[in-house]
Amino acid sequence: MGMNLKNSVLLIIDVQNDFLPGGALAVNQGDEVVSVINALQEEFDFIVATQDFHPADHGSFAANHPDKNPGEVIELNGLTQVLWPIHCVQGSEGAEFHEELNPIKWKAIFQKGKNPGVDSYSGFFDNARRGDTGLGDFLQNEGIMNVFVTGLAQDYCVKFTALDSVSLGFNTYLITDATRAVNLNPKDGDLALEEMKNAGVKLIESTAILD
Repeated sequence: MGMNLKNSVLLIIDVQNDFLPGGALAVNQGDEVVSVINALQEEFDFIVATQDFHPADHGSFAANHPDKNPGEVIELNGLTQVLWPIHCVQGSEGAEFHEELNPIKWKAIFQKGKNPGVDSYSGFFDNARRGDTGLGDFLQNEGIMNVFVTGLAQDYCVKFTALDSVSLGFNTYLITDATRAVNLNPKDGDLALEEMKNAGVKLIESTAILD
């Protein structure tokens, strides 16, 4: 094994049906991360998943704003908000995890985006940084020092989770072949990688762990 994974967590971000091909907010080739993540899960003792879990009246849904379309930007309670198609609604099939993603070793699932008034990209905090999912305290209490981030989407939930992880003092790694970008703009994924790297996130490939 290439790395010492003691005191480490594999963090699986939002590998849910609505973010996968055929879903409401599909990430191109998003399903390709599943086999990589499943292989990585063999190497980690400590695994946590996040789940986007919106009420149907969520303010980030374009359908909840008259005359607005997905991709448009509004102000939502003082924050800039990209409007999205309806996705990952609580109790819907779209909110469920990909059926081939193996949950057997997961220690916990942290749900986010439950407050209709604020979106929540990061697995740690909502976008206003007022709501806390409890993930940071959970990992610290378990003695976790290293956070390995995987999942969807690279330019939104993965990016903000990784940035928050660094800000909380975790050694943070992004496993680049275990994530894919939405790319509303074609360069978003690359810009996200740059931003994460500049913030101190270490970019690695799964081979660093699996070989």
